[in-house]
Amino acid sequence: MTNPATEPIKVIVAADISDELMAKLQAISPRLEITRYTGEVPATAWATAEVLYTGRHFPLPEQAPRLRWIQVPSAGMEHTQRFPIAQAEDVVITSTSGMHAQQLANYTWLMILAFNFRLPEWMIDKQKAHWPESPQSRYVPVDIDQQTVGIVGYGSIGREIARLAKAFGMRVLASKRDIKRPAQRDTEYIQAGIGDPEGDIPERIYPGEAIASMAAECDYLAVTLPYTEGTHHNIDDSVFEAMKESAVIINVGRGGVIDEKAMITALSSGKIRGAGLDVFEEEPLPSTSPLWQMDNVIISPHVGGSTTRYQEKAIDIFAGNLKRYVENRPLMNMLDRETGY
Repeated sequence: MTNPATEPIKVIVAADISDELMAKLQAISPRLEITRYTGEVPATAWATAEVLYTGRHFPLPEQAPRLRWIQVPSAGMEHTQRFPIAQAEDVVITSTSGMHAQQLANYTWLMILAFNFRLPEWMIDKQKAHWPESPQSRYVPVDIDQQTVGIVGYGSIGREIARLAKAFGMRVLASKRDIKRPAQRDTEYIQAGIGDPEGDIPERIYPGEAIASMAAECDYLAVTLPYTEGTHHNIDDSVFEAMKESAVIINVGRGGVIDEKAMITALSSGKIRGAGLDVFEEEPLPSTSPLWQMDNVIISPHVGGSTTRYQEKAIDIFAGNLKRYVENRPLMNMLDRETGY
């Protein structure tokens, strides 16, 4: 993949990262010639670049004939597909998938605990300055260790949700595309000390086409899927019809994975109890969406994976991949163009 071991590797960092992080990248190998651009990248730089770190600056294929690898600082890679350079078969695209696992699993647990203790109803009473009659019977939660969480998509986020669920004593179910391979690949970024790398935690792993069967057993359904043609509206009428009326759906994957109209119908009719949503089919969520007016929905504006250490964590993954590139080893988190992630 790389040039002969004696030749320099020209790297463009098209992002406003700190001098400290630049130094960390440069220390990987003397072969690296790394240039940082916080604005437009000049044509002369594109012409010789072999590696690119960027979230939004993509050259045309003819501008960057030597480009072989693009690292994006996000877990999702669907946005890269609109750029012609990302379609080139000789250009590898890698992501920071796995970086958000801990934050999004924590977010999922925030939602589980919020609904289990009936936080949305507390907030309604607070706005009304209302102390309900018999509050202990009205707000009594079900013991967490008597409940089941179903995880749709058993990647890095789903595996960390499972680890936390096990610690809380919950029953864990999961669904994934390839049920014959429960363990994570060695080319997937895995944060040390978290998750379920071997896939041992779920009591059962369902194939993707059996999500409804899994959902029927769940008190909480956590959706972590990326968005591709193959995952579009995977959570549809059949899934909501199968869910318990006491169940809550939580989405930390991508909005288009859920049929939003079907979800709104299920929420408004009482078919399911509630939803904790960080992502939506259209973002920003339009002010006309019925979801804004629903007391049984908690909404956040696609911030579940945010952290004050985001840039540092993303560069850590890039640094690990850059070392692999120099050593001519397989990169982590490579885009599979067949699946779209």
